[in-house]
Amino acid sequence: MQRRFSTTLLLTRFGSSSSNSRRGSTCFGLPTRMKYSPCLFGTTSTSNTVSKRSFSLFTKRCVTTTSFILCGVPAVTQAWVVTTNTSLQQQQPRSRATQAFMSTSTNSGVGSNADAQMTTDPLATVRMALDNSWIAQLSAETPENLKKSLARVGGKAGKDDEYNSAVNQAKRPVLNGHYVKVRPTGLSEPRMMLTSTAVASEWVKMTTEQLESEDFTQWVSGNLHLGDSWATPYALSIMGTRYTHNCPYGDGTGYGDGRAISIGEFNGYELQLKGAGKTPFCRGADGRAVLRSSIREFLGSEAMHYLGVDTTRALSLVVSDVDQTQRPWYADGTQLQIPSPDDPRLAQYTPEQRTQILQNVRLQKADPNIMIAEPCAITCRVAPSFVRIGHIDLFARRAEKASQVNGKERFDTSTLEWKELEDMIWHACYREYKQTAHDPFIGTKDLPAAADVLLKESARRLAAMVAGWLRVGFAQGNFNADNCLVGGRTMDYGPFGWMEEYHPLFAKWTGSGEHFGFLNQPSAAFANYAVMVESVALILATAAGDESPDKVVEKYTKAAQPIFQEAMEQVFRVKMGFEAEHEPADALWESLEPLMRKSRVDWTLFWRQLTYVMRDFQDMESTDFEAMLDALYGDDEKREGSSPFYEALSDEGRQEWLAWIQQWRTALSAAGEMPETIYDRMRIQNPKFVLREWMLVQAYQSAAKDEQAELYDLYNLIQRPYDEGSDQETSLYYRRAPDEALTTGGTAFMS
Repeated sequence: MQRRFSTTLLLTRFGSSSSNSRRGSTCFGLPTRMKYSPCLFGTTSTSNTVSKRSFSLFTKRCVTTTSFILCGVPAVTQAWVVTTNTSLQQQQPRSRATQAFMSTSTNSGVGSNADAQMTTDPLATVRMALDNSWIAQLSAETPENLKKSLARVGGKAGKDDEYNSAVNQAKRPVLNGHYVKVRPTGLSEPRMMLTSTAVASEWVKMTTEQLESEDFTQWVSGNLHLGDSWATPYALSIMGTRYTHNCPYGDGTGYGDGRAISIGEFNGYELQLKGAGKTPFCRGADGRAVLRSSIREFLGSEAMHYLGVDTTRALSLVVSDVDQTQRPWYADGTQLQIPSPDDPRLAQYTPEQRTQILQNVRLQKADPNIMIAEPCAITCRVAPSFVRIGHIDLFARRAEKASQVNGKERFDTSTLEWKELEDMIWHACYREYKQTAHDPFIGTKDLPAAADVLLKESARRLAAMVAGWLRVGFAQGNFNADNCLVGGRTMDYGPFGWMEEYHPLFAKWTGSGEHFGFLNQPSAAFANYAVMVESVALILATAAGDESPDKVVEKYTKAAQPIFQEAMEQVFRVKMGFEAEHEPADALWESLEPLMRKSRVDWTLFWRQLTYVMRDFQDMESTDFEAMLDALYGDDEKREGSSPFYEALSDEGRQEWLAWIQQWRTALSAAGEMPETIYDRMRIQNPKFVLREWMLVQAYQSAAKDEQAELYDLYNLIQRPYDEGSDQETSLYYRRAPDEALTTGGTAFMS
């Protein structure tokens, strides 16, 4: 029997037009109540796109602002944003064979050569572990295309510099190839601020002594080179729409790693320096990151890891005591002005309408209004790979375009572009799913079979990742296909945020729109997956001979629908204490979600307090629902900010919550599990501590003054998100956001 789709997966609609052009995403909904609606992944062929592939129908509900307001009300929510009146080398690497020879032949008979090498080179073991599969398996730009690129920008390659530093540290189009060799631009007077000993020891196989060495600081600040370093091109797709026109060259050849430079692969993990200077893909920016954003990246990725959601991780954070750069930010006093419910401008509306209006006012954002100088910093981020869906997207576009240029009715498999696509897919299989998608098929060169496994594995991991985001209250903010890894791990900690007050469209970034809002993130994940399917479909359809790419896309997207759907449904089941497969719990979430929105609850505190209700009321026959609600509600008089409710409950609201608690307890009792089991499940699904933005602001503002105690305390806290913590940690961090944090620029929203 076909399963119905519930509100836990809210996919965005792609309209198709009579001109068969792919449009931007459009979310839709009905006033005051979300209803099921068909979502069509449309066909495209505009100047912004490459292919004419149609996606399959995907029936799903979408969350929009209009879902929560009545007809004619939205205009009242405009322009309640008030801001202040402010205007706006060193050593070249040896091969591993040479290193091995030297370590056994040099100074023979005089103690341990490895120890001797470590004495002079603290990073010797790291250097020996260097194994850059991206360079080994993939291809660089051809000399002919390099000349064409330089001709377009008036540049000239250096004669004896394989890194072409004069042209690769400035923006230019890159017409082919999987990478461009580029050296990091090192920081002046770098100072180590944070390191992760866990990442170093478990992933990169480094010792504490190596982490503490000056060579390590120089390496991860871009001043010391252990081997090749490179940046990669990729394509931009937003909610399934393939963009090229906002590339500096209008053709997509300028997109890629604009300020992230890979410095090697070690023991199966790739290291990237974020903020390491200009690359050909910098698009005119300075290639730098600042201390504020780097602290957010480091702590954000590590917090996500300890929350149990797959993610890139951070090895180090280095700041320059000299280098600074200008960034747009918010002047003091930049904040939303939220009217009270009795504001005269709202007098004509019913109480319910006023609540809905105010909810949408709180979603408004403002762009930065001043420029500030900030210290430059570099985060070294680590992952098994950084293969993005945008990588495969790019080479599929190029392969398809080359076929059209050559006048082929079907795809031309003899072109350089086709080989680059094949190599990219093989590499994705190798890096992310080696045992299942690469090794069984590489011997026979059976790429279609490998691609089949790749797509199935990616669907599973992407669904698990985005379900994890919902579980812990995270909004990525800018979830394009180029910010979506094939391996289904969180990356690009830019305008992210952990939710304070619950709203289904929560996001920090001023450009997130509704499509990247909290409960719409599964929509974005599925749209990104569909881009990947469409890109790989060229290979699968060609191998099948008589099968069209459209049919391939339909086959895989239909197969992925229940995977994404089930992952979303299971999140809310387990958060409420039920087994992941307990479908009757879905109705409870359906009634809880609008109640949470209406009552202005804190996402993290609510779920943890509900966990405590289960802990403290283990007699499943108890009908003391008033006491349970009191336990859920907390006591702000004893500890300010401890209640999950941002506003006091009205009598009517209290009755609604009592009714829901009774339904919840009745459903748990009917499920027949032991109360201890239910509590244990809730405790490990509902964290007590998450990385709230106001905590981050306090940490990076103090660190900018060279006061790092708060930064270290926060780093220690995020490694234990499910623990009870100390009394002091509970007092400081287990609390609602301060009221000003919900309205202040740079905390409530950012660009």
